[in-house]
Amino acid sequence: MKVVIPGGSGQVGRVLAEVLRRRGDEVVVLGRGGRHRPGVVDWDGRNLGAWADEVDGADAVINLAGRSVNCRYDKSNLAEMLASRVDSTRAVAQAIEAAARPPRVWLQASTATIYAHRFDAPNDEETGVIGGHEPGAPGYWRFSIEIAQAWERELAAASTPRTRRVAMRMAIVMAPDRGGTFGILHRITRLGLGGAIAGGAQYISWIHDHDLARAVAWLLDREDIEGPVNLAAPEPLPQREFMRALRGAMGVPAGVPATRWMMEIAAFFHRTDTELLLKSRRVVPTRLLDAGFGFEFPSWPAAARDLVARFR
Repeated sequence: MKVVIPGGSGQVGRVLAEVLRRRGDEVVVLGRGGRHRPGVVDWDGRNLGAWADEVDGADAVINLAGRSVNCRYDKSNLAEMLASRVDSTRAVAQAIEAAARPPRVWLQASTATIYAHRFDAPNDEETGVIGGHEPGAPGYWRFSIEIAQAWERELAAASTPRTRRVAMRMAIVMAPDRGGTFGILHRITRLGLGGAIAGGAQYISWIHDHDLARAVAWLLDREDIEGPVNLAAPEPLPQREFMRALRGAMGVPAGVPATRWMMEIAAFFHRTDTELLLKSRRVVPTRLLDAGFGFEFPSWPAAARDLVARFR
C-alpha cells in the first residue's frame, strides 16, 4: 500500500511509519518545513498545495496532525489546538475530494478525551458519555472535549463517498522513548515521585505502542469498519494502581504522593495542564474487541515491564 501520513513526524507517526514500512508499505510523511527535512513532503496543515498530489492515487491516509496538548490551557493555546485539528482535517478532506483516484480509507486521529470525566463506568463507542463531566471537574475541561467534537465533526462533514472514514479515539500512547508520556513517567518514578496524585482514583486509559501500530494496520485492512473506534487497551486502571505497577516494573519501592494543589504548581512551572493528570479517562475498545482484534498487551503490568526493558 501507499500510505500518506500528514503530521507523521511526531512520536505516533514514527511508530506507525516504522511498522508500515516493515510490512512493505510505501509511507509518505507530510510535515511543516518539509523542504528542509529529508523524507518529508512539505505542507502547512491548512491549504491545498503540491502535497495533495501524494494523496491522489494513494491507498490510505492517516492524519495525525494537531498541536500538542502538552501546554497550558490558555486562550491562545486552546485556539491553536482547535485550529490545527480542524484546519488539517479540512485540508485532507479537500485533497481527497479533489483526487481522481481517492484513497480507499482515511484514518483520522481523534482522542479519548472526547469522553466525559467519570468513575462509575467505562466509556465505549456506543454507550460512552460524550461531553459534560462529573461534578467537581473544572469547568474549563470542557474546552478539550469541545475541540475533540469539532475535530470529529470536520471528519463527518467531508464529502468522500469512495473513501472509508475512521475516527481513531486514541488513549495515551505508551512508547519507550524519553520524549513521550512514558519517558516523563519513567523519569519521575526514578526520582521517587511516582505516587498517587490527588488520591489516584482517576482512571488512566493507555495503549502500548506495539498494539497501537497493530490496530492501525488492522483498521487499514478491515473494509467493514468505519466511524469512531477507541484505540485503548481493554484494561484502564486507577492512577494509583497504574503507578504502582510502573514502580514494580522499574524496581522502585515507593513513590511520594502529590496533592491536587501541588500538581497545579508543578504544571504551572512546566507549562502544562493538570487535566492531563487529573481527568478520569476510563475508555475501553469495544469495537476492536467485538471485531476480533487481539491485544498483545491488554494489561498494564505486562506492558510496563516491556516498556521499561525497551526504554532508551
